[in-house]
Amino acid sequence: FLLLFWLLFSLGKSNLNIVKGITFPYFFFFFQKYKEYEKDVAIEEIDGLQLVKKLAKNMEEMFHKKSEAVRRLVEAAEDAYLKHEFDADLQYEYFNAVLINERDEEGNYLELGKEFILVPNDHFNNLPVNISLSDVQVPTNMYNKDPAIVNGVYWSESLNKVFVDNFDRDPSLIWQYFGSAKGFFRQYPGIKWEPDENGVIAFDCRNRKWYIQAATSPKDVVILVDVSGSMKGLRLTIAKQTVSSILDTLGDDDFFNIIAYNEELHYVEPCLNGTLVQADRANKEHFREHLDKLFAKGIGMLDIALNEAFNMLNEFNHTGQGSICSQAIMLITDGAVDTYDTIFAKYNWPDRKVRIFTYLIGREAAFADNLKWMACANKGFFTQISTLADVQENVMEYLHVLSRPKVIDQEHDVVWTEAYIDSTLADDQGLVLMTTVAMPVFSKQNETRSKGILLGVVGTDVPVKELLKTIPKYKVIHKWCIYNLYSRGASEPGGGGSTTRPAPPSRGAELGHPAPSATMSGPSLPGPAPSQ
Repeated sequence: FLLLFWLLFSLGKSNLNIVKGITFPYFFFFFQKYKEYEKDVAIEEIDGLQLVKKLAKNMEEMFHKKSEAVRRLVEAAEDAYLKHEFDADLQYEYFNAVLINERDEEGNYLELGKEFILVPNDHFNNLPVNISLSDVQVPTNMYNKDPAIVNGVYWSESLNKVFVDNFDRDPSLIWQYFGSAKGFFRQYPGIKWEPDENGVIAFDCRNRKWYIQAATSPKDVVILVDVSGSMKGLRLTIAKQTVSSILDTLGDDDFFNIIAYNEELHYVEPCLNGTLVQADRANKEHFREHLDKLFAKGIGMLDIALNEAFNMLNEFNHTGQGSICSQAIMLITDGAVDTYDTIFAKYNWPDRKVRIFTYLIGREAAFADNLKWMACANKGFFTQISTLADVQENVMEYLHVLSRPKVIDQEHDVVWTEAYIDSTLADDQGLVLMTTVAMPVFSKQNETRSKGILLGVVGTDVPVKELLKTIPKYKVIHKWCIYNLYSRGASEPGGGGSTTRPAPPSRGAELGHPAPSATMSGPSLPGPAPSQ
């Protein structure tokens, strides 16, 4: 009837016959259906506050279930490492994710590439997987049989049982994995990885957000790049690549800026001098573009650059912005003529709140002692980078240093990443929105515990649609209802209690992100359907 009156009012009497022809058949159809089910239909008043509490409880249970799966992996990994003794001569044939099922010209399986049974699985978007075993991916720039890799793969083999057990307990689980601090990546279920057209797999688990967020605390970073005349040629190229690799290790919780120096200071982005910016994808790519504009000339005045960096970090910290946590200065140079202890005494001693990480570019070691002293005197780390191939591994060393406080205190914080898009499990409705729950793995050996050794990070991916399953859509019919439950709840009659909205999950589970990011936070398999 309401529909009929609305149409009459809107169209006027001149269109009455048209209205009758359109409306009455549908009206009588629905009226007849209503009469059929009238006895079975009832109106139930829903307590909005209780519904929200139930949603919160269901979601909390789901979060706990996923977190417990990760915690079991942490315990298994730490126990396995505790029992393992490093053997530099260890020979161990493991399933290399790139080489599995590969044969040579004579039809024999390649070394590390023995037969690995793969069967399409509906739960994994019909990708060929092995739900009984995990396999191991090693970055292209690393040696598959390096003793550190082989030993790590050997003791982490014990995770296979936990992977399978977790999957049996919770069949909704998808990828589970262990990213080693040594660089290898153990993944369950096992899957074949395919290199790109150049035969390269650029994936390094230590650059992924889930790894960085779990391994370190949020940080404010100032990167100082020497662009004096001695940095011309290959040295400047290596320096730029070093900066780019450092940016790869920064996540959305971090803040940064880049200053090039010779006799003067040159902010890589002049519009952002004197402050730090969030290390999100857009900002990092913007700074990378500006790195190409750097050129070497003049004399390097490191004292000016250090003063600027300390002042910037101090002022930014006092604003209450940024990470409100760790602070660091990354110095990339081919040498330092002084130790600059007067500057450190003025700004950083005795508390040493700002760590200094020094990267010596080039093969010469004439100024290495000064840079080593600067790093050690300020709770940092020194490393020398001679070639482009050395960049990745040497940059990663600073993550171990920043993770030490968490390792020494045994802080097994559960981290939920922000939502990201993963194409490996795309369904009929398109790309899948995903989040990752991760936790750090520490050494519990007595001789290394005081040094704070990070073994790696374990994690599992959780599709956002799994979270949405906890919401009864037949009760929450429209987004307007959700808004009313949150914003009106207790203020309406019968709401009761507080009007405060339920607290969101822990930092990192930013499922309420304004716009889902297409960043690569999860394992992002470079297999049949690489995640981009």
